[in-house]
Amino acid sequence: QVQLVESGGGWVQPGGSLTLSCVASGFTFGSYGMSWVRQAPGKGLEWVSDINFLGGRPRYADSVKGRFTISRDNAKNTLYLQMDSLKVEDTAVYYCAKGGQNTYDRISPGRQGTRVTVSS
Repeated sequence: QVQLVESGGGWVQPGGSLTLSCVASGFTFGSYGMSWVRQAPGKGLEWVSDINFLGGRPRYADSVKGRFTISRDNAKNTLYLQMDSLKVEDTAVYYCAKGGQNTYDRISPGRQGTRVTVSS
């Protein structure tokens, strides 16, 4: 059973930084591309970034390009998202997902994710 547990969210002022982590279990982590997806208050899911199974070819949504960095440590079954120069519009619940931009697994309604709040 696929399990993905996100952490690292919190409150930060505009311009600040946070690093999110996602620990994976229940599947061969190093064999799959992974994504970060977010849901802002009152809005639908937005794909943020993905990375291939080897940790290469990172891709980013235009809204975060140049500010966010995705990475992974296959030895630790962990996916990361370094978020710099945060903006108020980055406020959302962030989820990691198995798969790439157009193939990531459905985010089930019961997933907790990790909440990021950017405000002054």
